[in-house]
Amino acid sequence: MYEVRVECDFSAAHFLRDYNGKCESLHGHNYTVRVHVKGRELGNGGMLLDFAKLKHALRDVCSELDHTNLNDMTVFLHNPSAERIAKYVYDALVARMKRDGYDLSYSPAKLGAHVSAVDVFETPTSRARYIPE
Repeated sequence: MYEVRVECDFSAAHFLRDYNGKCESLHGHNYTVRVHVKGRELGNGGMLLDFAKLKHALRDVCSELDHTNLNDMTVFLHNPSAERIAKYVYDALVARMKRDGYDLSYSPAKLGAHVSAVDVFETPTSRARYIPE
């Protein structure tokens, strides 16, 4: 099994409803997003996936979130937790790559590249991960 990883950062504000603590007030994070892609077979050039194409797509997704109040986005109206942000990044990245001719969606039988995990760090020591299954 081969694996590649790319990373991107963005800054955004949010607050959590139905939460009893400091995070129920508006606050911000400098998020770090890491996308892991796995596959059993290498493509042309002996690569699992072109880093440049994956990084470009991830930067596009993160730029949509950068310097926003995540609570203003329809997809996050029910609390923009790090877990939900990770799922959003997965969905948006897979859709964007598919438009560019790369199907990175998860399938148990898939031999080629697929997104195996998306990590969202709110701080260097606090991470949420989405794993498609």
